[in-house]
Amino acid sequence: MSGVRQFDEQETFERSIAVFWRKGYANTSMNDLAEATGVQRGSLYNAYGSKDALFLRAYQVYAERYLMKARESLERRTHRASLESFFNFIIEWLREGEPTRGCLSTKTAFAGEIVEEPIREAVADLLDRLEAVIFERLAKPEETTRMALSPLKAAHLVLTMTRGLVVLERIYPNNPERLRASKDSLLEVLFIK
Repeated sequence: MSGVRQFDEQETFERSIAVFWRKGYANTSMNDLAEATGVQRGSLYNAYGSKDALFLRAYQVYAERYLMKARESLERRTHRASLESFFNFIIEWLREGEPTRGCLSTKTAFAGEIVEEPIREAVADLLDRLEAVIFERLAKPEETTRMALSPLKAAHLVLTMTRGLVVLERIYPNNPERLRASKDSLLEVLFIK
């Protein structure tokens, strides 16, 4: 039937993201995506037009899931407990898979000049939204802990630290304690005793 997908789009997005995550955006071909999804390359082109368009649609699904999990991780009683939980979520997210998969957003951003502007914008949008989620939590009043920075400055710093953890995980893939130590250091700086 013309105009009706002959494949499960959600499953196609899930399998596509897994390939982009494993191989990186730049090193993923439409043949790789066709093989992973079980959808013929021509059908993928007909449905999405290009690898970029398929990536953007699948990345949107990924981004929503990631932000939902980040939001859930921040739902703790205190700011400090929220950030502790958030960073634990980030570290676990980076270390999933064998070998560990790292960060899809950062892998994509570092694909160099191959990455078109709409893809850069999608990655930037996810980071902006993640920072907003962090800020939203830190802006809630609390009596038990005092922060050394304003919620906005703290959110900027926390987001930057997530990118640093991404790099550390790639360099020290078998040393999660290194990542946790960095997280602990940041929490010491952010909160006044």
